[in-house]
Amino acid sequence: MWRNPEKCKNWTIQDSADLYGINKWGADYFSINPLGDVAVTPFGRDNNTQISLYDIAQEIEERGMSMPVILRIENILGSQIKLLHQTFRKVIKETGYQGQYKGVFPIKVNQQEQVVEAISEFGREFNHGLEAGSKPELIAAISMLQNRDACLICNGYKDEEFIDLGLNAVKMGYQCFFVIEVPGEVELVLERAKKLKVRPLLGLRVKLSTQAEGQWSESGGDNSVFGLNISQMIDVIDRLKEENKLDCLKLLHYHIGSQIPNIRDIRAGAMEACRIYEELVKEGAPMGFIDLGGGLAVDYDGSNTNYHSSRNYSVEEYCYDIVESIKTVLDKADIDHPIIITESGRVTVAYYSVMLFNVLDVSPFMPHPIPDELPKTNTDLLENLLTTLKDVSPKTIQECCNDALFYRNQARQLFKHGQISLRERAIAEDIVKHILVKISTVGSTMPHVPKDVEDIDKLLIDIYYGNFSLFQSLPDVWAINQIFPVMPIHRLNEAPKHPAIISDITCDCDGKIDCFPAFAHDKNSVMLHDLKDDDEYYLGVFLVGAYQETLGDLHNLFGDTNVVSIHVNLDGTYQVVRELEGDTVSEVLSYVEYDISAMKRRLKKIAEDAVQQGYISGKERKNILNGFEEGLRGYTYFEKED
Repeated sequence: MWRNPEKCKNWTIQDSADLYGINKWGADYFSINPLGDVAVTPFGRDNNTQISLYDIAQEIEERGMSMPVILRIENILGSQIKLLHQTFRKVIKETGYQGQYKGVFPIKVNQQEQVVEAISEFGREFNHGLEAGSKPELIAAISMLQNRDACLICNGYKDEEFIDLGLNAVKMGYQCFFVIEVPGEVELVLERAKKLKVRPLLGLRVKLSTQAEGQWSESGGDNSVFGLNISQMIDVIDRLKEENKLDCLKLLHYHIGSQIPNIRDIRAGAMEACRIYEELVKEGAPMGFIDLGGGLAVDYDGSNTNYHSSRNYSVEEYCYDIVESIKTVLDKADIDHPIIITESGRVTVAYYSVMLFNVLDVSPFMPHPIPDELPKTNTDLLENLLTTLKDVSPKTIQECCNDALFYRNQARQLFKHGQISLRERAIAEDIVKHILVKISTVGSTMPHVPKDVEDIDKLLIDIYYGNFSLFQSLPDVWAINQIFPVMPIHRLNEAPKHPAIISDITCDCDGKIDCFPAFAHDKNSVMLHDLKDDDEYYLGVFLVGAYQETLGDLHNLFGDTNVVSIHVNLDGTYQVVRELEGDTVSEVLSYVEYDISAMKRRLKKIAEDAVQQGYISGKERKNILNGFEEGLRGYTYFEKED
């Protein structure tokens, strides 16, 4: 847009919607309102009630909480659970499927108490259950699950204590399934069940030969870490028969990926699993449940393709392919249709959480104006650069591009050898930037441009410094190159003029967001607005509810962010239902085993020594120690002065 002043003059909110793709990845939850703010419609298609993220951000700061903030819109959890169950029910009815659907939320996707509690509450009417892969998760699940008709799935490696917890849940009337993932587990489950005098509910996790595309392709296939191969399954069946416990085997489980972008893989996995289910029934197991694990993807980039950050299907297509696959295979064998379970965690929680942060500063690419009179110099470097700037045209664009980069390297070499001054080098660098901007502007008007000229745009970016830690709040961006939608949450009725990347405040070169979703291919920059002296500029990172809130680390000792949860009313009002203050400096230091009391004693001694040696006065000592105390109580992120 900075290359097209006419476009900037006539900018509309629809231009912003197209630029950031919000109507593609927003899933009817996010849009732009007439004031140019990002609006949240937490009830999706059911209700058009909207609230402004910008208004919420301002209120959060008025309440005394600083950015960054994780904003949770809890109604979206209910909307996503409702969407999944209602869609499965519709498809089941239309296809004549004789079984039911019961969703399950895997706690590992977001273990926060408020999240699990809300899912259990919203899911109660739909018999929506929970999945646990560790003892802490299992205890949390048992304490939170409000419906005994819901399923409680126990995955992961299980020791005696884990198994006893689940068996006691069975005693209390819960449908708690132990999914056997490694051969040795079955012996331990049978032993503990005998001791506690309870018949366990058992499932088998199978390693399918089907492998899905995407980041998590190794979740399936022969080399997947968890699950039984076919021979091991036969061994488990035979062992259950020996113990007269085959009637305990009720469930088949598989998992071929957390974010499956291609519907073809979902269908292939379901078809293969159904054949195994059929054989288990023929072996004499009563069965009744088939658990397809996770996989329902989130369209992070809005492209609706089989790209790893997208999906080429809708929720309805997902449900149809699963139901029809199971029905097709089992009808041929005249086997009753099982209850379908999916562990759709990512799609349940991704949308409900937005990370909000303010921009602290910007390092602009745009160069200083060229001085009217050049300094006297011993080289013709600056004159050559000015000639190149003047000569840029469609016919000379490749040559001028080559010359600009050549002269930039020459300037740096001349400076190293003492042949030009620091001021001369600065002017040379600025003229090169002017040339690159002109090349990019001219190139934008041409139907075809050379590859080198296309790549120029990657150099013309500003760096916006955001008040957040990538490693704490967006670890998947750093670890697996996950794409998340990023955009301003206000001023969207104005044209953004600056292509930019976003740096965090961790002082780490990896602490940046430099890949952004787009329809054709990912972009290396995002368009942002000018900063205004008296106004905060807020950005949002969207769809971060899955994994990001629990995977973060303490890089540079930046701790947990402030968290605000809101509940939206049907009339468009909302209330803050929970405020969680982020980590203080002292809390973060204690996490890495600093003794805060000992630290304070050392600081007092250092300050006293400074008094004795005449560096500071007694009054200054008091103020300095008060400053340390205040610093220890403070938020780990940038805080504005009151």
